[in-house]
Amino acid sequence: MARDRATVRDVAAATGLSIATVSRVLNGQANVAPHTRELVLAAVGRLGDQAPRPRAEQAAGAVFVRCPYLLTDYFGLIVSSVAETIDLHGRQMILNAGEAAQPAETLGTLPGRSGIAGAILILPPEEPSVLVRLRDRGFPFVVVDPRTPPAKDMAAVSAAHFAGGRAVTSHLVGLGHRRVGIIGGPVEWLASEARLAGYTAALAGAGVLPAPELTRAVVEPNTRNGHRAAAELLDLPERPTALVAFNDKMAVGAMWAAAERGLSIPGDLSIAGFDDIDVSRATTPALTTVRQPLQEMGRTAVTLLMRILGRQAVEALHVSLGAELVVRGSTGPVPSVPSVSH
Repeated sequence: MARDRATVRDVAAATGLSIATVSRVLNGQANVAPHTRELVLAAVGRLGDQAPRPRAEQAAGAVFVRCPYLLTDYFGLIVSSVAETIDLHGRQMILNAGEAAQPAETLGTLPGRSGIAGAILILPPEEPSVLVRLRDRGFPFVVVDPRTPPAKDMAAVSAAHFAGGRAVTSHLVGLGHRRVGIIGGPVEWLASEARLAGYTAALAGAGVLPAPELTRAVVEPNTRNGHRAAAELLDLPERPTALVAFNDKMAVGAMWAAAERGLSIPGDLSIAGFDDIDVSRATTPALTTVRQPLQEMGRTAVTLLMRILGRQAVEALHVSLGAELVVRGSTGPVPSVPSVSH
């Protein structure tokens, strides 16, 4: 039986606001505080298709969303939440996506394109100087998951990479692991640097100094490179008892390398990832990982851009959203006698 549509009363109950206030937001009236409007729109987003739809705001200009990567797993979740939130604000979205879009000199043309009010840039591959020039031309944009440290006056939304890296490694340390292999991401990425700092901080807290021979960095953080890096670490004369990977795909590659060497997980080797994408729940055993708030990152980026476009006060231009450790079956106590790799 189909579920009845939610009503204005349901939205009011979900937010703790009055029915009159919710109605003003849904009718696009201007006499509503920005925080209140965002609260109502967030509730509508949670209710999904069953929610009463807000009227389009009297807002000029579309939002250009650039994500020059395949829209699967990680990026697909971010773009979907960006699209839904832009729609809730009554604006149109222009999507520029796919790996073929990477070499295009897109950003420099945005200020001169009619009908575009601002942009959401997801892990932009462009050099920092390109973003600085775009900012200097007065074009409003928000970076999601910046590849390099954003300038102080540049709006950006990311996850707490350092805290996430420290949490997952502290988990391994708590299980008795001291010889932890690290499979890091591209060295020039801000996320790679922050997560590596988190990993090493947790090890340092247990009195373990960084071991260069136990650290690998890859250019492209995919399953194949995770497999290759893990194979190198597991073939060391004294192999690690645990591996922590830059993302879940690389952790899956590490699982393959362990299986090829006859190592059981987590009996002989613990493996952890980062992101908590679908594949982390499809492995056997399921993967311990760090959950990034991908959808919240997308929603927050759009909200931040709307405040900038509306010339509203912005409390912080750099927003870091918390990451959550998710413990599953791929991590366990350190083996008393590590088995010999084959």
